Amino acid sequence: MPKVILDWKTANDFITDAFVGVGVPREDAAICTDVLLEADRRGIESHGCNRFKPIYIDRINDGIQNPVTNFEIIKDTPCTAVVDGHDGMGQVIGYKAMKLAIEKAKKYGMGMVVVRNSCHYGIAGYYPTMACKEGCIGITGTNARPSVAPTFGVEGMFGTNPLTIGIPTDEPFDFLIDCATSITQNGKIEYYARIGEDVHPGTIVDIDGKPVEGDAGVALKKIRNGTAALTTLGGIGEALGGYKGYGYAMVVELLSAVLQDGAYGKALDGKDADGNKVPYHLGHFFIAIDTNHFLGEDLCRKKAGDIIRSVRASKKAPGEEHIYSAGEKEYNVWMQRKDSGVPINESVQKEMNKVRDDQKLNYVFPWEK
Repeated sequence: MPKVILDWKTANDFITDAFVGVGVPREDAAICTDVLLEADRRGIESHGCNRFKPIYIDRINDGIQNPVTNFEIIKDTPCTAVVDGHDGMGQVIGYKAMKLAIEKAKKYGMGMVVVRNSCHYGIAGYYPTMACKEGCIGITGTNARPSVAPTFGVEGMFGTNPLTIGIPTDEPFDFLIDCATSITQNGKIEYYARIGEDVHPGTIVDIDGKPVEGDAGVALKKIRNGTAALTTLGGIGEALGGYKGYGYAMVVELLSAVLQDGAYGKALDGKDADGNKVPYHLGHFFIAIDTNHFLGEDLCRKKAGDIIRSVRASKKAPGEEHIYSAGEKEYNVWMQRKDSGVPINESVQKEMNKVRDDQKLNYVFPWEK
């Protein structure tokens, strides 16, 4: 079925009202909505409206995520802080934690905030973007439910664990690398299942060490029941550098747990020993580096822009017309979508209809006209 465009205002108002309807305070709901829609603005549809109901609304209704966020700072120093999120809204926790890191960086040059007992915080790139807007370099990472196997392993032992970095430039977009340390992420497999696309070869390994191919829905079930796992950047084994993705994934796992005494690995599965749903207790880290404590924001932006432009101007492969910088394609998507809206596929249309009807919200969507 073709996707239907939902205008930005309706999408923003509906999602915010729906969050409020399950108990999220309106100010916090606005933050959650902005993080979600930022994914769609950038073309990262696996983390936008596609996850609105199953990842957030359903978890609140299941009692494993708290709609009211208790952002507790349990240790605070001039440059650092440790936060307990008490299983509140991950986007709210992430927003407040990065804002705190930026405040510390503006005063002391650098700031780092680590978090425990959080929930899924949306696209990681949202938070370094906050830093870039303030003239800071921003870095974040998060652990996640165990679905990725280590090199030479076949069992999901850690999450897709994105390592995300934003650097201010003088381009229309900042440099922003936002990607998982696995070849693909759970959200992408979920998205493939929704649209009927097969998994890509080499991205999933089964319990016998063989690549999983074919139906994404079947592959997702195998990952969930522990008979398959995602592979790290570089793929299966060491031949194409899978150990590098494994190493970076472990960096994120360590920084998401060791400084804040947080949960890790199998403890992030979202189920207890009897298979009952429980909070995920995720960990995050946020780093802000103020460029004005070095040689200044203007110089940083120009130098970063010069480097990016020099790389883009390098010799291109035959048949290729453009070399992209991290963040450029997402900016281009926004330029294409900013005057239209969010593309909504059929399964998400049904989910949004259900949330609206359950909460008796007064919205008529374009796919119903």
